[in-house]
Amino acid sequence: MSRQDTEDFGAGNLSEKSRMLPSLPPYDMDDQLLPRERRSTWCCLAWTLLVATMNLLVFLMNLLLMFVIFTIVLLPTIVVVYFGFQCHSQVLHSAAHYCKSFLDDNSSSALIILGFVIMSPLIVVAMAIYCSLARRLRLFLCFQPYSRAVYKGVKWCWYEEGGLCSCARGWNTQVKAWV
Repeated sequence: MSRQDTEDFGAGNLSEKSRMLPSLPPYDMDDQLLPRERRSTWCCLAWTLLVATMNLLVFLMNLLLMFVIFTIVLLPTIVVVYFGFQCHSQVLHSAAHYCKSFLDDNSSSALIILGFVIMSPLIVVAMAIYCSLARRLRLFLCFQPYSRAVYKGVKWCWYEEGGLCSCARGWNTQVKAWV
């Protein structure tokens, strides 16, 4: 490349020192992929059980959160479908006062259809709420790799982040979920 080509790119004002390659960055021993020391068999088994138990608890916490969110968001659908099936004469045919005075078979069928129609958008809303909450709380970072059970000296994933599941750090307001 000639000097004219470098001036076309606006590189004419660079000093000679900035054109030199920088020196190699200092290496951190924790970040290198050096062969780590393996644990003994019994220690590896104990750590495997600990990591598996921890991952199971995190999974159950995620599942419970998902169940609570889906139950709250889908509650209108559950109620509408329940009343539609309860008051229809060919399904349950309840003797309740509201079934006799307000709901006949046509209105019960309409409630059942309405409940199943509004279920699809509410499932999307519930999943978007769960995903944004899980991302905001960084729940998926709580899962620990099984290499922790096999090798000594592997740090916990949340140790460097400032707390369990990185929740000690501030909320990230720039995160957006597209549905």
